[in-house]
Amino acid sequence: MRTRVHHQGETLHIGDLAYDLQDFHRVVVISIGKAAAPMWDGLRPEVEPAVQRGQPIEAIVVGSTVPQEKDHKVRFFPGSHPLPNQTSIDAAEAVLKLLVSCDDRCLVLFLISGGASAMIEKALDDSVTIEETAQFYRSLVQSGLPITQMNALRKHFSQVKGGRLAVAAQKATQCTLLISDVPENVLHIVGSGPSLPDPSTAEECRQIIATNLDALNLSGKLLAFFRDPELEETAKADHPAFSEASWLSLLSSDDLCRIAGENAARLGFHVVIDNHCDDWDYRDAAVYLLDRLQELRHLYPNVCLLSAGEISVRLLSAHGAGGRNQQFVLECSRLINERNLKATVLSGGSDGVDGNSPAAGAVCDETTMARAAAKGFDIIAGLEQFDCFPIFRALDDAIVTGPTGNNVRDLRILLSSA
Repeated sequence: MRTRVHHQGETLHIGDLAYDLQDFHRVVVISIGKAAAPMWDGLRPEVEPAVQRGQPIEAIVVGSTVPQEKDHKVRFFPGSHPLPNQTSIDAAEAVLKLLVSCDDRCLVLFLISGGASAMIEKALDDSVTIEETAQFYRSLVQSGLPITQMNALRKHFSQVKGGRLAVAAQKATQCTLLISDVPENVLHIVGSGPSLPDPSTAEECRQIIATNLDALNLSGKLLAFFRDPELEETAKADHPAFSEASWLSLLSSDDLCRIAGENAARLGFHVVIDNHCDDWDYRDAAVYLLDRLQELRHLYPNVCLLSAGEISVRLLSAHGAGGRNQQFVLECSRLINERNLKATVLSGGSDGVDGNSPAAGAVCDETTMARAAAKGFDIIAGLEQFDCFPIFRALDDAIVTGPTGNNVRDLRILLSSA
């Protein structure tokens, strides 16, 4: 925010865009996601000096951390993740009410980061309860579907996703700033694209459900909702709401890999970035990345293999405490032992949260299996029961950071040295 957003007199510069605030009588800021408060904290000192006296700034912040300054102009909602709750609905209603009041002399700034999907939600079907909405999200999270498919379903379920916030404020000039937890070419997936055009369709949703009926395990009510031939479409690129709209990615997993790579290079490692296993099953990703690490190790004495993105874990109805990063690391520890490798693997969520555990991720090496066995743990059982966190906690190999106020996907670091 500090490097891409600045004011010059009464002009607000966002990347290559420029907005003369004299042209607007209101500035509205909607900040949603795990980085919502830090994004607002970064924007505020650039907007406030540029506005005219008496020109109001109204903001709604829905996030996992609280803004630095308390102000009556700013409404804060504590964001729920990974499942929506009543506050998610309250936040959605407040945002919609504010946006529909915007006219053609209003500048709306959307600040969107990962986690926004659950933090603001209101079902298109008013008869769907918050309990049913939370179960829908739980089914998606546990299904093992790629994020593109999960979010296509979320967009067509919701009043606030798939460009519908842009439609609510369609008379206004709009700009969306994104902290991206998705690949750069699919920014409409961030937070299920509340203010961006949506290329997915209702028919695609029906195909996703038909292909993954058992994995999704949706209720009869939700199946009927998605199968309805009159299911409302999301906002497409030709919608008038986007005629005065722009968007810009401020930070992504590409930056995460670049900065990690610069640090590794300074420590003497040959750095390779390989994101091919994005959305793969965690077992396939572990095999692929350890294979690559071994290949590179034949060429270089010190190797750092970096991989960003999200891998998938399909959960059973009964499971323990863990997350996709810890599941991946524990599987790597098994493979490292099986292959008799000397390697260290770290995987963590940049948001500081991994699954239903207090950890952001974990680290393992060639000693992990032996140390776990010495403490009475069975790694195979931990993998089968999705119960990795107790193992890593006992080994002091869980990475616990708390919420970071950011979200640019997961990072996997694989190291091997002579």
